[in-house]
Amino acid sequence: MSVEPFPSPDSPRVRFGAEMRRLREAAQLSQAAVASRLGCTQTQISRLEAATRTPSKSDAERLDRLFGSDGSTYFIRLYRHIVARSGGPIWFRNWVEEIEPTALVLRSWDPLLVPGLLQTESYARHLFSRGPRATPEEVEKQVEARMRRRGILDREDPPLVLVLIDAGVLRRRVGGPQVMREQLGYLLEAAERPAVTIQVVDPDCLAGMAGAFMIAELPNGQADTIHADSPVQGQITSDREFVLSIRNRYEAVRAWAYPEHVSLKMIEEVRREWT
Repeated sequence: MSVEPFPSPDSPRVRFGAEMRRLREAAQLSQAAVASRLGCTQTQISRLEAATRTPSKSDAERLDRLFGSDGSTYFIRLYRHIVARSGGPIWFRNWVEEIEPTALVLRSWDPLLVPGLLQTESYARHLFSRGPRATPEEVEKQVEARMRRRGILDREDPPLVLVLIDAGVLRRRVGGPQVMREQLGYLLEAAERPAVTIQVVDPDCLAGMAGAFMIAELPNGQADTIHADSPVQGQITSDREFVLSIRNRYEAVRAWAYPEHVSLKMIEEVRREWT
């Protein structure tokens, strides 16, 4: 079961739930009464107000009809704001909005591509532009969102970022030689940051072939949270069983990683090959 981690206090998801609770109490309605009007369960209403469930578009539309006056679209506008801030799939917005910015440590494994947090603009643009039915507007929105993610590395207290990438990523052509030279050069620059460690994994490692993932170690005793890729929809969960499974897989992959100084030398050598 996927469990959504508790969001930060300034999260738009929290604001959505707080306003929902305020209007419900002002109207002297119980959670059960609102659930009946929205066609859902009382538990779902409780989770929306507690910000442990992400609202859907239909939730927002029904709440506007229930509490709005003169065609108010407050909840649907807030919902759109939540979605727009992520610049990516709806299921991914909790990670980029609420997990990455608050993490103490981020561990990642990528068998196919440079991890999103360390992608250059040109590398990301080429990836997004090759998506099915991608429009120029959608591509630019996704690229901008991806570049915003890198902002956490520039903070005074950035998270510790531990990156594992398959050796094949260095030679997987994305956008041509110039794009690849720039991308590998950026990896070398990022690795100069005290909080960033990049290690290349031997191509004979089979433990990580099931797919890419990230593990976020959170503050204040919060449970670790994982993001695991899928061809259809990624999974974000803090369920202990899933987290333990991914942690074990991460350690199995890390056992095949070259030391950091060897990894950086490999990246530099391959960067020179992209001519």
